Amino acid sequence: MTAKELYGRLRALQEPKGYYFNTDTGFVMELLDGLLVNKERYGYMACPCRLAEGERGADKDIICPCVYRDPDVAEYGACFCGLYVSNAWNEGALPRETVPDRREPRW
Repeated sequence: MTAKELYGRLRALQEPKGYYFNTDTGFVMELLDGLLVNKERYGYMACPCRLAEGERGADKDIICPCVYRDPDVAEYGACFCGLYVSNAWNEGALPRETVPDRREPRW
C-alpha cells in the first residue's frame, strides 16, 4: 500500500466521524509514510511521532488513530502529531498551538 492509498482509505473512514487530515498534504504524506514503515516494522501502524516499543500490547495506545486523538482534537483542534484535525482548525478558526503529549513517559 502507498501513502496515497492509505490517505484515501483513512479519509473515507475518518471524515464522517469529524476527523480531517491537516491541509498540509506534504506533511500528511510524510506521516502516512511513517505509519506504513511502522506497519512493516512492527505489524501495526504505531504513531510515527512517538517511540514505539515494538510490542502491540505496550503500544496499543499509540496505534493510529491513537487513544489520545479524540481528547487532543476536542481540546486543541489537532492531534499531537498534527495528522488529524478538526474542520475548524483547518479553516483557521482555532489557534495553531503545540499539542502536548498526553502519553506518560515510558523510560
